[in-house]
Formats: sequence, structure tokens, C-alpha cells
Amino acid sequence: MAVEISNPAELPDPTGFGYSHVARVRGELVFIAGQYDSDAEGNPTGTDFAVQVDNAFSNLGIALRSVGLDFADVAQLRTHIVDHDLDKLAVLGKKIAALWGDRPPAQTLTGVAALALPGMLFEVDAVAVRD
Repeated sequence: MAVEISNPAELPDPTGFGYSHVARVRGELVFIAGQYDSDAEGNPTGTDFAVQVDNAFSNLGIALRSVGLDFADVAQLRTHIVDHDLDKLAVLGKKIAALWGDRPPAQTLTGVAALALPGMLFEVDAVAVRD
């Protein structure tokens, strides 16, 4: 496998928060730009945070499949949440668990005041690996 996920025993287990400490990769790196909840014209479709998270990850999946990859090939995520709080972290954690189970990729979450477009509440970009 091109992505090996690990969590050193000397560090706290982060998987309950939807990430792993280390992603070791072998192969070609593929960078996926920030994906968000958008319609065909690129506008956010709603104001529900959970729906925006689902749609952003759906769009990430489309981008990955367009180059012959899938979620299992993701080594790192960067997530951005407008007005981040623990409730939003729980929504994100559930989505990460649904996609990666107990082997989530490395991730950095940033709480932000705003994103690129009005109405955007969530954005995710990724680094994936082709073996």
C-alpha cells in the first residue's frame, strides 16, 4: 500500500478526533485543491454544516476518482471550519470515521472566520498517493 498510517505509542491516540499523527507515503503525490459544498456554478448550496461536510467530501471523492484514486489513497487532509466548535468537530469526526474507520489520514484542522465565498462553512483539501 502506498500510504502507511501510524500513531506513535508515546503520543495520545488522535483517532477519536478523526486524524492520525503520521502518514508515510511511497509513490506519486497527488494534490487535491480545497473542495466544498457547491452547485454546478460553484456556489454553496445550503447553510447546514453537516450537509456542507457531506457534499465537500463527495466532491473530494469525485476529484480523487478522476485520477484513479479513492479515499484509501489519501495521506493528508487539511480541513477549514468557519466558527469552529466542538459540535462541528463531532460532525467532522463522524464523517472521517465513516470514510476511513480507525485508520484516518493525517489531518490539520483550522478554525477560520470566513472562507472564499459567502455561505461556505467547510472546506477540505487533500494529498493522495498513487502507488
